[in-house]
Amino acid sequence: MLLATVRPTCSTTVSYAFHCFKMTSPYFVESTAVITRSGNRTVPHAGLPLLPLAPILRRRRGQVKVEYDGKVEPKHWEPPDWSKQLGHVRQMRSARDAPVDIMGAEKCYDTHAPDEVRRYQVLVSLMLSSQTRDQVTSAALQRLRAHGCTVDNIVNTDDDTLGQLIYPVGFWRTKVKYLKQTSVILQREFRGDIPNTVEGLVRLPGVGPKMAHLAMDIAWHQVSGIGVDTHVHRISNRLGWTRAGTKNPEETRKALEDWLPRDLWSEINWLLVGFGQQVCLPVNPLCSVCLNKHSCPSGGLVTTALLDPTDCQGPNLSLWIECTLSLHP
Repeated sequence: MLLATVRPTCSTTVSYAFHCFKMTSPYFVESTAVITRSGNRTVPHAGLPLLPLAPILRRRRGQVKVEYDGKVEPKHWEPPDWSKQLGHVRQMRSARDAPVDIMGAEKCYDTHAPDEVRRYQVLVSLMLSSQTRDQVTSAALQRLRAHGCTVDNIVNTDDDTLGQLIYPVGFWRTKVKYLKQTSVILQREFRGDIPNTVEGLVRLPGVGPKMAHLAMDIAWHQVSGIGVDTHVHRISNRLGWTRAGTKNPEETRKALEDWLPRDLWSEINWLLVGFGQQVCLPVNPLCSVCLNKHSCPSGGLVTTALLDPTDCQGPNLSLWIECTLSLHP
């Protein structure tokens, strides 16, 4: 009689213990525990105490896979010290008194014009700015605005007059042709407005990826990518912000977008452009006053691989030639 009484009790105890183990262990449920990228650990809750299973969890913790979107998380590359370097650049740019801050594409359009006219003027400013200093671009756009910088008016303006209005921007004859062709397309296909996609913008004559991404940001207030010009291209390579050296701005754009947090994409263009105009110059950069001089891989070094003669127009062109000859006699 005693055995008959004990056996059911023992069986019940074992059954309860097994039930407790099965319901509380993350290794015996359909949804297994996953350590997310943020470090949070999700374990299904069964409503029973986990204390008896602590030794088991400690023994098997090393077998839990770190997952990212359902897959094993790949190793994410990012430049060493980039966050500190970015903070230093922000500090050096805190005055916001570089030419891009005063005369960039965000400052050239008529703020009182209708939205479609304002967006068109942003695009025109970006088209004129290619291989041209901000001071020259701003003056040309002011003359265009005084003439009437709308799609219909530019279409009806003869080439000679348009050339006189935008001279002396770089490659002004080619830009006259591009402005007329683009304005005709906008008049016929977009009712005087500009496309609201990168794909539509790069279809326009004279509009490349850099202009398209900047137009999306400034005109449409949408961040579609990083606008990379020669300043951003040069400085990114000098700081080591590309995993391997890039050869042109488009390669630099892809390299930056691969690791730079998206919430910085809009800021990084004007930040580095102004930094390149004031401190990290194409020729004779002011490394001695740069806050990144101790962490910049290129500190104190200038190579022709990082120089672009289009950055050195006017009086700086002779410096570029002199530097090039001294490095490659």
